[in-house]
Amino acid sequence: MAFTSTTRSKLDDAQDQIARLRHQVEGLMRDRVQPAMSDYASRANEAVGNASGAMRGAMDSASGAMRGAMDSASGVMRDQAEMVSGRVREQPLIALLVAATVGWIIGRVMR
Repeated sequence: MAFTSTTRSKLDDAQDQIARLRHQVEGLMRDRVQPAMSDYASRANEAVGNASGAMRGAMDSASGAMRGAMDSASGVMRDQAEMVSGRVREQPLIALLVAATVGWIIGRVMR
């Protein structure tokens, strides 16, 4: 029986040590790991927010530049169309001959 009580005593000591270690680990998790993880999570969230804002700004800037380029190209095309229209009004016979020649060339190429 002495052997059994000694074994029981060692088993109880081991269980007590495991319980103390578990308590210490829980304390470390609560005191150090969880606050650090929370801090890292908030920093990551802030970084994502900053990156999102920067991307939004870049997209707005690119969109504005594209709008400006399209407006500029549209203005150039409008000016060119007005210039051609003015030339056709000034010299309608030449415009008709140029159009007929271009049509004839396209017709020959397409055969």
